[in-house]
Parts: sequence; structure tokens; C-alpha cells
Amino acid sequence: MNRNEEKKMDIAWCPGCGNFAILKVLEEALDELEIDRRNLVLVSGIGQAAKTPQYLECSYFNGLHGRALPVAAAVKAANPELTVIAESGDGCSYGEGGNHFLHGIRRNPDIAHLVHNNMVYGLTKGQASPTSALGFTTPVQVRGVFEEPLNPVALAIALNASFVARAFIGDAEGTREIIKEAITHPGYALVDIFQPCVSFNRTNTYRWFKENTYPLGEDHDPSDRLEAFRRATETEKLPTGIFYVNPERKAVFDREVAGEGDKPEPLHRRLPDREKLEKLILAAGSR
Repeated sequence: MNRNEEKKMDIAWCPGCGNFAILKVLEEALDELEIDRRNLVLVSGIGQAAKTPQYLECSYFNGLHGRALPVAAAVKAANPELTVIAESGDGCSYGEGGNHFLHGIRRNPDIAHLVHNNMVYGLTKGQASPTSALGFTTPVQVRGVFEEPLNPVALAIALNASFVARAFIGDAEGTREIIKEAITHPGYALVDIFQPCVSFNRTNTYRWFKENTYPLGEDHDPSDRLEAFRRATETEKLPTGIFYVNPERKAVFDREVAGEGDKPEPLHRRLPDREKLEKLILAAGSR
């Protein structure tokens, strides 16, 4: 049972919002994986999607707009024993957070990155987001979007991310299974989740996504990077599923912290160097 059900908490989303379904399948995925909620941390930025951790029974951190990934990586570095999920919307993750998205892929921390992609800014009332389609009109883009939309799946594969997937929340079962794979993947795992914004995006509706997406077949080989990239760049209809997995990439903290010797204690368990602390305090007091 999630915290919303226990406490009858009001959820600040519009009726029919795709975020409700994502919250439900994420809750189901966590239960099916039997993840101890005491060892789970969700990190989000700002936006409607970023409210999701507030409605789950777990530790969470709501940070600055676009800054979910560096905080999530820091949490994982401090305590590698935790299950860490970064979660936010397409604007927060790919717009304000675009720089962290790129370098998060490069560093490959052991976190799952769930992006609610509704192709619009919902919290700030309907401006075009990085993934809005060409020609999409809004109160700001009154003549239509003229910029090429960002393709996060193709970009992640091009950067050799260790796990890249896309889901449509209209397929709840498929989305749940992809999320489970992402959470258990040892490294950075991107899941770009199509979900309609029923208030501010009347173009990319449930019906539109259903008619313009299709699942990758069982014959798709996620180890074939070139084929995965080719499928990710399809535009007539948008494939969903696990595009690419690179098990050869090691999670950053496995490589840099553990090294070749004995694995050191996690940062949160290490005792402070009292001598160094006293010197720093004395130095600070003498200024």
C-alpha cells in the first residue's frame, strides 16, 4: 500500500493524468521486486512528474529543477547499498537537466532514471518542452514549435548508456516489466515513459500514443547497438521496449571506489579523521 492510500492524501494531478498510472506501476514494480522501502531513495527535480516520490512510502529528495541526477548519484556514492531512482519529467530531465543527463550517462552510476515524457511543460501551464513535436502550438509557441525535438533514446544509445528503454503507460504491464529491469540493472538505466498530459497537450493523447507506438519484437537484440540506434530514430511510429543494454560497462562507483583491493566501507559508515577535523577547526578559528 502506498502512502497516499494509507493517509488518504490528495494528489495534485489533473484527473486522467498519466502520472497516476506511472505511480501505480512503479508501486507494483517495487512490491514485485520486494525492495525494502527503508533501503529505497527516490530523487526528483521540479514539475508535476517530480511530485511522484511524495506519494510513495520511501525516503525521497525533491531538489532543484533539472538536478535530480547529480543528487541521486551522490546518494548512491554515499551509500551504495541503497536502491536509488531518479525520477522527473521531460522538461526537468532533458531541458534544465540536459547537462546532467549527458554526463550521468558518461559516468554510469547505478541508478534507474524514470522520465515522464508528456512532450509539454505541465506545471507551468503548457509551454513546449525539449520533446515537443515540430509544429506543436502553445500559448507561448503560438506559431508552432520550429526546433527539432530531442530524441533522448537515440541520444542515450549514441553515448553508449548501459541501459536504454522506452515505454508507453497505456501498456501498464509492459511499463512495469521495463521498470523492474531498469531498477535491477547494475548501472545507469534510462526509461523514457510516454504519458499524456490531459490538460495542456491535446495533441499527444492516449489515443495518439496508442496509434503511434508499437512494441519492439522479441527478435530485437538489445546488445546490437547500431540496430538499437536505427530503431530509436524511427519517426513514422515510435517503438517501445528495451532498445539497448551494455553489460560490459561497469557502474562508476564499482570501478573508482572499490578499485582492485578490498571494497572500502561506504561513505556513510566511515569514521571521521578526528585529527584532520581538529586542524580544520583550528584553522577556521584563526581566520
